[in-house]
Amino acid sequence: MRAEDLKIAVFADGADIDGMKAEYAKGIVKGFTTNPSLMKKAGVSDYVSFSAEVVKAIPDLPLSFEVFADDFETMEKEAKVIAALGNNVYVKIPITNTKGESSIPLIQRLSADGIKLNVTAVFTVNQVQQSVDALAEGTQNIVSVFAGRIMDAGVDAEPIMKETADICKQKSGTQSLWASCREVFNIIQADRCGVDIITVTNDLLSKLPNFGKDLIQFSLETVQMFARDGESLGFSILK
Repeated sequence: MRAEDLKIAVFADGADIDGMKAEYAKGIVKGFTTNPSLMKKAGVSDYVSFSAEVVKAIPDLPLSFEVFADDFETMEKEAKVIAALGNNVYVKIPITNTKGESSIPLIQRLSADGIKLNVTAVFTVNQVQQSVDALAEGTQNIVSVFAGRIMDAGVDAEPIMKETADICKQKSGTQSLWASCREVFNIIQADRCGVDIITVTNDLLSKLPNFGKDLIQFSLETVQMFARDGESLGFSILK
């Protein structure tokens, strides 16, 4: 399969502004997502300034920014500030807070206000169904299921993602998303599950040109890489 044969939309996942601009310029990805952990890793020091810069640099693709608060009252206030950053902005709301309290009532209120939502940290089909049921008709939303983390637990994520795709199709404007991509093959898995979107980090995006590569040629290139690296080390086994 070639990358251009995929039906799924590939979103870049990260918070390095230069990397985001670079991927946007390539014209391959169809949107961008980030989260507090990625912002910490990228050294973001001012959330609003960073988000505003991203919106200015990428004005015409979906952008997802996550709330930071843990109580629902503050989450709601943050969500409205984030949504006001641009018409292409989706507000990421975790399915629960850190106490395990459901975010569904908040999702219902925000969706009723017409705010574009990305319900995140979803792991079960039941959470998917609750999320979709809470979304207002006629709104644009994303439901992000952490398929990579599900598989980290030794569970096959594909049946869950197939159900997720079917449930999201029940509500117009709601898209399913395969989150926490671990390897390039996850893109093919998500595509065959009928998922709408997959988030991919920049290091994995750099591997997309390998799609459809002849495996004999790939084998040769790998041996050549080993040879170059071995030569550069200057090691000698035979004295």
